This record gives sequence, structure tokens and C-alpha cells, in this order.
Amino acid sequence: MAEGAGATGTFGKAPWGSRLLGPVEEGAVSRRVRVQVLLTVPLTVANLIGIAVAMVLIGVVLPGPSVFTRKLVLLNFVAVPLYAALALVLGFTWGTVWGLRTLRWSTDPDRIPDQRERHAAARVPRRLVLQQALLWLGGMAVLTPLYGIADPAFVPKFVLGIGFSAIVVCANSYLAAEFALRVITARVLDAAPSRQARGVGVFGRSMLVWMLGSGTPVALLMVLAILALSSVDISTERLAVCVLSLGGATLVFGGVLMTQTLGAAVAPIRGVRNALRRVEDGDLEAAVTVYDGTELGELQAGFNRMVQGLREREQIRDLFGRHVGHDVAAAALERNPELGGEELYAAALFVDIIGSTTMAATRPAREIVTILNDFFAIVVDEVERHGGLVNKFEGDAALAVFGTPAPLSDAAGSALAASRAIRGRLSSETTGFDAAIGVAAGRVVAGNVGAHRRYEFTVIGDAVNEAARLCELAKSEDNRVLGSGATVDAADAAEQKYWTVGESVTLRGRLAPTHLARPQN
Repeated sequence: MAEGAGATGTFGKAPWGSRLLGPVEEGAVSRRVRVQVLLTVPLTVANLIGIAVAMVLIGVVLPGPSVFTRKLVLLNFVAVPLYAALALVLGFTWGTVWGLRTLRWSTDPDRIPDQRERHAAARVPRRLVLQQALLWLGGMAVLTPLYGIADPAFVPKFVLGIGFSAIVVCANSYLAAEFALRVITARVLDAAPSRQARGVGVFGRSMLVWMLGSGTPVALLMVLAILALSSVDISTERLAVCVLSLGGATLVFGGVLMTQTLGAAVAPIRGVRNALRRVEDGDLEAAVTVYDGTELGELQAGFNRMVQGLREREQIRDLFGRHVGHDVAAAALERNPELGGEELYAAALFVDIIGSTTMAATRPAREIVTILNDFFAIVVDEVERHGGLVNKFEGDAALAVFGTPAPLSDAAGSALAASRAIRGRLSSETTGFDAAIGVAAGRVVAGNVGAHRRYEFTVIGDAVNEAARLCELAKSEDNRVLGSGATVDAADAAEQKYWTVGESVTLRGRLAPTHLARPQN
């Protein structure tokens, strides 16, 4: 789940775009209380402000007869407060009971909502706004006729005043509900990541702000202008008050809604931007919580899919490098690999465990695998430390090459130094096995051998065969290491001083004699 993913700190201190929504590790009860508070308080405040705005518009701003007369005392101080209090209580009770029943599944952090629960949760902001709208329309339907009986001129004042306030409250309530329910939305989107966005969308949010910040006030001013041009007697002072009041309300409420809308749009973008920076720094565990039901949520989900693809690619790259060697993998990724090879100078190191046949016949298979892994760990470590590549694992033996695919200034010296280092570790560490090593250098052909559908990087040449034969001969040597005299001659002086060139022998399968070189004790 999105929440569970954030438990490792992946999403930072504000996983849902705001610290007000709490940390990932917050308990279920605390989170439920937090969501309820963030949902109830803003909606209640929005309705109280809407009531105040309606009272100011009807009582002071809009043209028409005054409501502050003695004959309207009963309506002003009994009917209006009674309905306002009743609407607030009904709205709070209705919204809370329905909301808790709809989102009951969210109290269990491990619960995955089913399709019906997901659809119901996605509809919560719109249902809450619909409830608000019905209560405001109910106020218009109840109060307007009551005042209209006293004076029909009150009808346009109440329709315009209550209508404007209802739009303010409903727009603000929708944005507040979306914000408070981001935690729930994240779980809904995580349970159904392929679900199409069900929010009003970025375009819808922008139109919502325009409708309140520009459309509704301008429309109201146009109605006042029509009234002024008609038979309704509106003084210049009253018209100025209307324009100034509506203009001030537009600045205040338009600014509040614009802040909410921009905050809802910027939070997902900021989260993706911060996660992108982490990816640029090499952190492929970066991810963002998908909590927005609009196109921005698709952006969040797309980022997570992109990083997942990068992680899989890096895993394949690492696995590829472990199989063929990181140098070979890097060369294959940099250019299009082709069958065939090139002739170059390189050194070969062949290492083989002594007595492996007897070992395999007298020890369990699991123990043999453990021994081989310990043996190859030493070989790989020392070969790579000296700039070489372990090209092949052949049962209980391994072939390492130096000078290809990554060039080395002293391939022969590096191979000789690696052989001494491997021998030193095999002698000093308690390994339970012994191994012989042969080293030779010369012209070889290195490249891809196989078929177009399946091939591997390999090194072929007399130096490879000579290293294998020297390894066989080294099994009868006390030091278990033999190199060719030509390899020692080709090495730098810094490495030559560790070797002594002795007699020459004709190795099995070769025509030319080979001078044997042994490391000095």
C-alpha cells in the first residue's frame, strides 16, 4: 500500500503534500481523528463565513427594502438563526455519520478496499458538497418565501445573497474535502492503480476558481446593473457600496480559493520534483505517494512506474555484469555488440583446485558448493583488484584475462601480481582446499563467440592454452604457481623482481619450449 511504502521514510516528512496530514507512521486512531478534524472544522468555518456573507449582502449591500424593520423581528431573530443552527447541526451530523459509514474500512491500516468501497470513497468530496448545496438551497426555499410574503422585493435580494454565499461555501468545501481526504485517496489509488481519475481535474479546479473569483461576482454585478437600469431605484451611493463590497469579497474569497487550488496542484508537482532530485543523485528507491485523483495523480503514478523501470534495468545491468563481468557489460551497453573479435595483447591466468575429484567423491554436494564459492570469491576479488576480468568459471577452475575488454598498461605484470596475491590468500586463510595457478601473456583474439541469438565474450589464443598447461604443471610445484618467462619479461620491473626464470620445458600440446617462471619465496 502507499502508506506501507512510506513507512521506510521514502516519501519524507510530508508524504501527502502537507504536514497537516500527519506522518506515515501515525496510528489508525490518531489518523482517523486528524482526518475528521481536517474535514469538519474547515467545512463548519466555511458555512459560518457563508452565513455571515449572506447576512451582509442581504442586509447592507444588495439594493432593495431594508430587512431591519420591526415587522421582520420574528423572522430576523427567530426563523433565520433557527434554520442556520439547524442546518449546521444537520450538516455536521449528516456528513459525519455518512462519512464514517462510507470510510469505515479506512480505520484498518491493512484493509484493502474493494471496488464498491473505492467508488464510494472517491465520491465523498462531491457528496459532501451536494449536502452543503442542499442545505443552502433549503435555506433559500424556506426563508425567501417567508420574507417574500412580507415584501415581494425581498425575493431577488435573498436569491442573490444566498446563491452567492452557497457558491462560495460549496467551492471551498470541495477543495477542503479533497485536501482532508488525501490519505484515503492514496489508499484508494494504491488499491486500484489503473483506475481512471475521478476528481474534477486540474482544469475543473481552475474553472472552479474562475467561477467564484470572477464569474459569479461579475454576474452579480451585471444583475445589479440590470436592476439599476430597470425600474428599481438604486442610488449612486448604494451602487458604489455594492461594487466595493462585491469587489472586496471577490479579492478575499478568490484569493483563498486560488491558494487552495494552487496548493492542491503544486503539492504533487513538488513531491515529484524532490523525488526526481533523489533519482538524479542515484537513489533509485525514491518514490512518491499517489494521493491526487486528477491528472497530477497520473503524474505521480507515472513517476513511480518510471523509477520501478529504472530499478529493474539497474538490476538487470547488475545481474548482466555479474554473469559476464562489469567491463564486458559496460562495453556491450556502450556499443552494439557483434559476433567476432579483435587481435590484441593480453595476459591469461588459469587457476584450478587440486584434488577436486577426490573432494567431490568424499564430501556432500552442499559442502562442495560452499568450498567453490569461497574459492571463487578470493579469485574474483584479487583479479578485479588488479584490473582483470574473470572470463569463465569451469567447474572448479576459472580463467581470468588482463588487458581486455578494458585495456591495461601492464597486462602481464597485473596478471603475475594477481597470481601471487591469490596464492598468498590461499596459503594464509583457512580454506580447506589448495589450487594451482598458471600465467601466460601474448597475442590473443578477444570478442563475441556464438550465434546471433546467443553468444558470449571470450578470449582465444596460444597464451590461454599456455596458461592452462602451466596450471596443470604447477600442481606438482611446492608454491603452486608458474608463469612463462616471456610473461615475466613483458612485465614492468616492479613486478619482475618477484620472479625467477628457470628451466624451459615443452608443454603438452605445444611445439615451442616455455621458460618456467616461479615467484620468489
